This record gives sequence, C-alpha cells and structure tokens, in this order.
Amino acid sequence: MAQSDSKVLVLGALAGVAGISLAVVCYQGFKSRRRASCPGYYLNRTNEHGVMVVDGPLGPRSQAEVIERLEALIQCVSELKDEMKALKNALPTLQEQVREELRGREEMRRASPLHRTTPTRRKRTAGAIAGARAGGRSSEEAESEGGYMTALTDSEEEETSDPEQWDEERPADRLSILLERIDRLHQGPENDKRESLNILLEQRGEFGQNSTFLWRLIRAYCDVHDISSTLEEKKAYAETGKKVGEEAVSLNPLCADSHQWYAIMCGIMAEYDTLQNKIKNGYIFKDHLDKAIELKPQDPMSYYLLGRWCYAVAQLSWIERKVAATLFGEPPSATVEDALKNFLKVEELNPRYSKLNYVFLAKCYKDMGQREKARKMCEAACSMNAVSKEEEEAQKELDLICPALGM
Repeated sequence: MAQSDSKVLVLGALAGVAGISLAVVCYQGFKSRRRASCPGYYLNRTNEHGVMVVDGPLGPRSQAEVIERLEALIQCVSELKDEMKALKNALPTLQEQVREELRGREEMRRASPLHRTTPTRRKRTAGAIAGARAGGRSSEEAESEGGYMTALTDSEEEETSDPEQWDEERPADRLSILLERIDRLHQGPENDKRESLNILLEQRGEFGQNSTFLWRLIRAYCDVHDISSTLEEKKAYAETGKKVGEEAVSLNPLCADSHQWYAIMCGIMAEYDTLQNKIKNGYIFKDHLDKAIELKPQDPMSYYLLGRWCYAVAQLSWIERKVAATLFGEPPSATVEDALKNFLKVEELNPRYSKLNYVFLAKCYKDMGQREKARKMCEAACSMNAVSKEEEEAQKELDLICPALGM
C-alpha cells in the first residue's frame, strides 16, 4: 500500500465516523424537539428489530423507509468500526514496512558523494504533529498519525527537500569534492598530473569564476609544464598558465594562493622570453610574492620562492643590472643576506621543508664565507631522499657544492 493512500484511508475513516455519529446525534435531537412541541400528536411503538417507530403526520410507508435507512446506517457504522479496528491493528506493521523502505532509500542516497541531508525535515514533522493536535484529535489519534507522519515526512524531505537550498548547496559540494580529488592527483605521478589538468579544463565552464578553482588550474599548468618533454609544449603551458594567473588575481585580489601561483608562472615564463620580458616578469614575480606573504604570512613556500628570487638577483652580472636600469629606471635589488633570511624563515615555519631549501642555505653560507654552517646544511640535505624531480635537481646541486666545501 502506498504511503499517501494509507494516510488518506486513516484520515477518511476518522472523518467518516465523526460525521456519521454527528448525523445520528442531530437526528435524535431533532426527534426530541418535535416530541416536546407536540406531545399529544405522537404515539410510540417498537418494531420487531427493537427500533422505536413514531406515529405522526408521516404515513406507514414513510415510517418504513425511515426505519430501513436507520437500519442501513447502523449497519454501516458497525462495519466501519470493524474496519477501523482492523486498520488500527495493521498500523504498527505498516509503519515498520515504511521505515524499512526508507532505510533502503537512505542507503542508496548515502552511496552518492553528493548526498546531503537538509535540515527542514524536523521542522515540518513537528508542524504536522502540532497541526493534528490543534485540530482537536484525540491523544490516541494524534500519536498514531504523528508516528506515521514522521516516517512519511522523512521520505518526502529526502526526496524533495527545499529546492532553493539544494540548488545553493549542491554546486559548493561538487566543487569541494572536485578540489579534494585535484589535490590528491597533484601529489601523484605524471599521469595523475595530466589527468588533473584535463579534469579542471572540463569543469572550467562551471567553476571558472571561483578563485580556489583557478589557482589549482594554474598549478596544474605548472605541473604539466615540468613533465613535458618538448620546448614547444613547455612554452605553451607556461603562456596559458600565466594568462589564467592574470585572470585569477583580477577575480579575487585577496586570494594568497592565486598571487603565489601567478608569480610562479611569471618565473617560468622568464625561461622563454626576451631579456626585457625576463626582467619585467621578475618585477611581477616579486610584487605578487610580497602580496601572497602579506595575505598568508605562515606559508613556507612563499618565503622559499622569495629566497630564490633574492639569490638570483644577488647573482646578476653588471651588464644585466645595466640593462634593467636602462629599461625600467631602477634595477631589482637584493643580497645574499636577504636570500638567507627567507630560507631560514622556511626552516622556522616548516623544519626539513625540502632538500632544495637546505641546498640554498648551503649556497648562501658558502658565499658568505661561513663554510662550517654550509657543510651542516649539505649534511642535512644529504639525509633527505631524492624522490621528486625537484629533489633530483637538489642532488645535482649537492654534488657540485660538497667537493667545493671539502666534503
């Protein structure tokens, strides 16, 4: 039996009993009033069924019709009472069947990652029970209908929750699930990184105006750039990634990750541009790293990148500084001490952050003449395994530094 049909049957039966009872009471009251107004006109007798027959202005035929209708009415009331009794006995079993069905639907919904329970169910259930009580039902009726109403509302609310609320929450849920998957793929091998970029490009039409989505797209372009084998591919990924970075920082200037990854793409593009554009990208790199640190001062990656920038600027040749001064009026300025300060900040925020951070600490100490500290940094770097491509690069650097330090 369908849930809605069962509920209609219960309410209809209750209303039927109430209506019939009211009709009988009204008829008896009407009969009493007529008797009181004309006491000498009516003679009472009973028929073979024990029903009182009233002699009055109606003829015997009319009285027989009234008797037949009353007998039929009494029979209907009797049958209805039997049906109500049977229905009441069946309700506990029916309620359990409904709950079993709901449990099955709930398990199916939980299997979906987008399932989300809405908070309106309890409110509507409470309102339905309160309405039943306010309508004058007996405590037994309210308890029976209230228990069944709870089961019914559970089903209806899980199937048809508030449409506006669902429309607002579902995209956010889908984006959260998507970003979690993308972050896992970013940590994986080369195939995972390529898959991450493909997924993000497929979903860009829906989530392309979200800054948390866009900075991950920049990161994906950076990942695929690093694992690409040809110069043409690398340059194409770098150019596209930089354009996405411009869009991301324009969309949300307060997103630290967008500034950070845009700066990284500017640094990558410096490998493929003219000297003028290399210097220009260097300025952009520094500006956006400063902004990322301002917005998110506890991120060690930004300090590591800034340390790399400072160290690269400190190593610029005289001619490169002259070109920068000619093109932009003032060349970039940074020292090895500035670079060391940033690399030490990385170690402070996240000890053993990376093998390359130890390598650059060793370089800074070596350039400053502090050879003993430089050796310690090399030892720390050697204690870390070379797993990623970046760590393999760090190992090559170590192989050059260690002999120079007598190691």
